[in-house]
Amino acid sequence: MEAYLGLFLIAFLAASLLPAYSEVLFVSLMNAGYDPLALWLWATAGNTLGACLNWVLGRYLLRFKSRRWFPFKENNLKSAQRWFQRYGVWSLLMAWAPIVGDALTFIAGIMRVRFSIFVLLTGIGKGARYAILLGFIQWL
Repeated sequence: MEAYLGLFLIAFLAASLLPAYSEVLFVSLMNAGYDPLALWLWATAGNTLGACLNWVLGRYLLRFKSRRWFPFKENNLKSAQRWFQRYGVWSLLMAWAPIVGDALTFIAGIMRVRFSIFVLLTGIGKGARYAILLGFIQWL
């Protein structure tokens, strides 16, 4: 159970504003013989909840964007906003992407995307990423 909780925590951190890579632990646990479906569920849940933290931060902390500790550079925010304006809420299916994905989830909070829609689309995208990783590892 500790392995699954560890994966959940790393996946949560990887989706939040902190640098972490859940794929390394995911693949390691797969190779160690852990249940693939359980790994997929724990990683997807952790990664989706980490994105929810970004949504909350975007919703309530934008007024601090000029502060030194603010998590996103202005150019990353602008890039994510362009994606969001171009593709709308559907861009949240790309929330798994490095750098831009975290910014997209933050922007979704700023733009007050309905939380239920946010969780659904973000969860689908993040679940698909882990499913593809799972399939690729099993194929090898």
